[in-house]
Amino acid sequence: MSARMRRRSPRQRRAGQRGLTLIEVLISVVILLAALLGAAGLIARSNQSEMESYQRVQALTLLQDMVTRLNANRQAAACYAVAGTITTAGNGGTSVPSCTTGTAAQQTLAQTDLTAWSTELMGSAESSSGNAVGAMIGARGCIEAIDTTNQIYRVTVTWQGLAKTVSSSLPCGSGSFTDDTYRRAVSVQVRIGVLS
Repeated sequence: MSARMRRRSPRQRRAGQRGLTLIEVLISVVILLAALLGAAGLIARSNQSEMESYQRVQALTLLQDMVTRLNANRQAAACYAVAGTITTAGNGGTSVPSCTTGTAAQQTLAQTDLTAWSTELMGSAESSSGNAVGAMIGARGCIEAIDTTNQIYRVTVTWQGLAKTVSSSLPCGSGSFTDDTYRRAVSVQVRIGVLS
């Protein structure tokens, strides 16, 4: 073969280069799509984390609200949780317990506090199109008498999270959600001081 025959014409060289350029463009598009999908996944996870954080802040606010109410009505603290039972409020809450501790005004205040806390747990603080949306998903609050002699109570707020995690050992809201690994809980033990 002569050297002339081995050489490719400029036209043949350009045709080969066009094919390589097209492959390079396709690879670049695939890389760009993978990056965009990764960014979309990151944004979705960020939104989920933001919602989880918002719900936790709401739960802590509602938890502190009940602790404040309990401390303010210390003479009728037993009206908030009867010994041996757990008073639940919010979604799936039970009726307000009856009690004989304190004066009639203090008993009424305890019932009013529990009713108000229950409506707050159901999101009454904010509404959209007539629906209460101001609380966590499936919010529930519990008040438990730990030690009535020393006036120690446990206030707990539970709600449904968006992703699975370790299930809480606290009894409040247990079995209320589809899967207990979605149940979130914040809790505080309160000791009511006896003022003379």
